[in-house]
Amino acid sequence: MWFRNLQIYRLSTDWKVTTQQLDEQLAQHVFQPCGGMDMQTRGWVSPRGDERLAYALNGQIMLALRVEQKLLPGSVVNDLAKDRIVEFEQQQGYSPSRKQAREIKERVAEELLPRAFARRRTTYVWIDPAHGWLAIDAASTAKADEVLEMLNKCISDLPLSPLRTERSPAAAMTEWLTTSEAPAGFSIDRDCELRSPVEENATVRYVRHPLDAEEISKHITAGKQPTRLALTWDDRVSFVLTDRMEIKRLAFLDILKEEAEASAETADEQFDADFALMTGELARLLPAIVAALGGEHRV
Repeated sequence: MWFRNLQIYRLSTDWKVTTQQLDEQLAQHVFQPCGGMDMQTRGWVSPRGDERLAYALNGQIMLALRVEQKLLPGSVVNDLAKDRIVEFEQQQGYSPSRKQAREIKERVAEELLPRAFARRRTTYVWIDPAHGWLAIDAASTAKADEVLEMLNKCISDLPLSPLRTERSPAAAMTEWLTTSEAPAGFSIDRDCELRSPVEENATVRYVRHPLDAEEISKHITAGKQPTRLALTWDDRVSFVLTDRMEIKRLAFLDILKEEAEASAETADEQFDADFALMTGELARLLPAIVAALGGEHRV
């Protein structure tokens, strides 16, 4: 349940909704498994495995979007389609036209689809209505966009916008690396990526390696820009900040998880404790990141 990535958005604090209302809105698109001819389905499920689509605790909300996708490799379809084309040639005495070959391939895919294996994945959403945060536990914007699309189908007036700061993450990371000085409350870890916008995206990566300011400065002077930087905040949360304002490899340090385990006796209590501690830390971390980037940019 502990989030591993954050795609961060700003939610207007004027948006007011009860958990019951949100539950009813999400129920418009509850998850249904793929039917025989469905390639993919998407819908909301209970984050906790009960009847609630919107799980709430201490004013914090969690949602879960499930995606089921049929696995139908193109190579399997192509191989069987080739066999069918050979049968066609033997029966008809001539090769099928392009249109006929395409129709044969489409029929093969339709025949195989009901027998294809299905894969499921679940993407979690954290909402802090009081402070205007919405974050999606997704490593890519494509998966976050799936969630946003489904949210907009259920909630037509959701006042959501990307997080924008006065300083770009790339500019701030450049300063931190060249001066070897992290912003207040943060420390620089040993992972970093620098990339050139020209020269075929020439890239230098440091993995568990000391980040020497002089060496980094040479790469920056040569035109490379920081695209990822590993940081630790308050000795409690480590993560990688990207130049796209994404948080990756989010890790809550052991002391937090030990606190959660010590306060729980049952699985339900553990879920509540994990969620309360995680959201409490995120509610403190995000404003600290925004402050380190010069504050929030207001249009």
